[in-house]
Amino acid sequence: MVERSRFILLAFVAVLLTSLESAKILTIGLIGGSHYLLFDEISHVLHESGHDVNMLVQIGTPRIKGLSYTGRNNSYRITPWSASDEYLYNYNKWFLEQQTLFLQGRETLSGYLDFIGHLALQCEWILGDIDLMNSLTGEHFDIAVIDAFNPCTFLVAEKLSLQFVAVHSGNFWNGNQIGLPSPPSYVPVYRSLLTDRMDFWGRLKNSMMFLSSFVVEGMIQARFERAIKARFPAGSEPSLSELYRRAELIMYNTDFSIEFPRPLLPNVVYIGGLLSKPAKPVSQELEDFILAAGESGFVVVTLGSMLSSVNMLAVLREMNTAFSQLPQVVIWRHVHHHWPSDVRPAPNVKLVDWLPQNDLLGHPKARLLVTHGGHNSLMEAVYHGVPVIGIPLFGDQFDNMVRVEAKGLGVTIQVNQLHARGFSQAMATVIGDKRYKASTLALSRVHRSHPFPPGQRLVRWVDHIVQLGGGEHLRAFGLQLPWYQEYLIDVILFLLATISLATYIVTKVLRIAVGCLRRGGKVKEA
Repeated sequence: MVERSRFILLAFVAVLLTSLESAKILTIGLIGGSHYLLFDEISHVLHESGHDVNMLVQIGTPRIKGLSYTGRNNSYRITPWSASDEYLYNYNKWFLEQQTLFLQGRETLSGYLDFIGHLALQCEWILGDIDLMNSLTGEHFDIAVIDAFNPCTFLVAEKLSLQFVAVHSGNFWNGNQIGLPSPPSYVPVYRSLLTDRMDFWGRLKNSMMFLSSFVVEGMIQARFERAIKARFPAGSEPSLSELYRRAELIMYNTDFSIEFPRPLLPNVVYIGGLLSKPAKPVSQELEDFILAAGESGFVVVTLGSMLSSVNMLAVLREMNTAFSQLPQVVIWRHVHHHWPSDVRPAPNVKLVDWLPQNDLLGHPKARLLVTHGGHNSLMEAVYHGVPVIGIPLFGDQFDNMVRVEAKGLGVTIQVNQLHARGFSQAMATVIGDKRYKASTLALSRVHRSHPFPPGQRLVRWVDHIVQLGGGEHLRAFGLQLPWYQEYLIDVILFLLATISLATYIVTKVLRIAVGCLRRGGKVKEA
């Protein structure tokens, strides 16, 4: 009886300790596509570790359809928010037009700024939704975990007076924005298309783009000025530049199996590979299709969750013709009702509205991934050791593919240069050349051999911040310095002034001395 009472007491203490370690966490993901997939996984992992997680989700964006959306079963809670039906109709119509431009190789800075403008407008509405803000405030969250790609998530956390962990969905493209040491001599700037091994002209290009990146960032932040002024009290409007550096912890969805080595700060960690899992068996239908190819294996084709269909006939025809020339079978994610009726899919091609990408890449007969170059897809390819052909379309996908080529993981084909013959030859080369497979397996070993898997890193670091009430002990003091002190502009100007003054004094003294000597010589001659 005593032993039983002791056991009950110990069990009660264990439950009590577990409940004390549990935290109320708000995750904020206001964009669909791969950003939603990442934050869905983050929210689920934190929930599975014992935390009470609520995710603020914007309904109506690509990948998240309708107010009936409820998230994962038996997992984290969601708080949905949606713009008006009229706005969503116009926004999604505009986004479809942008997709068409991407497929023509016509991504532009103005188009990107227009997209940021949409995010800013949505942000103004979210911050102005009093019922939403009061509901979230009433939850009394301990901390927020936010999608750092969208500046609005910083403003929501600030509006709710929450400490936050900022998660960046891809590579270290904005290191200088958050105060990371980013020497232009070997840290490539976003969209520079450079590796970490630059010649003189590469360093010159990178330096010029490093300076211009501050101008572009200013243009992005300017889009949010109206929302900030409208939704925060006069005199206490937050600055996005300051909020970016105020994160208790900064996480990047990458790791150094695919990223170039670079300096990090103590409050910056990487959790790349959250979506990569041991493969589960695929459906019998897909398995039968794969078996029909024998030892040739199969190719996985997907251009990401935002572009689940190639809606340009010319590009689709070239891809379809190229696939028809392969001995492998092809599993291609393409929404059936978007497929043109006058194009017959190649005999070795199977079209699917959705595919289990992780499980297919983990299949022993997977030979190649044809991808847009999104970070989640590339991390899954690395995890399972599958080479890639990349067709980058927008954003960081171009830089991602530079890293893919530098690491020997695969090759890049620009969408406006995609022709059936060259595409088919590229796929045959990557599949047939054993060096690509060997490089990919080497990267997989690097990725998998990390002391802790990505999910553990996520949970342990968030727990660390929650338990200590913040990450001040990790934040470098330099993040609080004004820019002219951070980059030693005041010191450089002082040294230049000192050297100039010393040079002036020495020159003046020498002139006087020379003048005296000349006058003395004339007196002696007289």
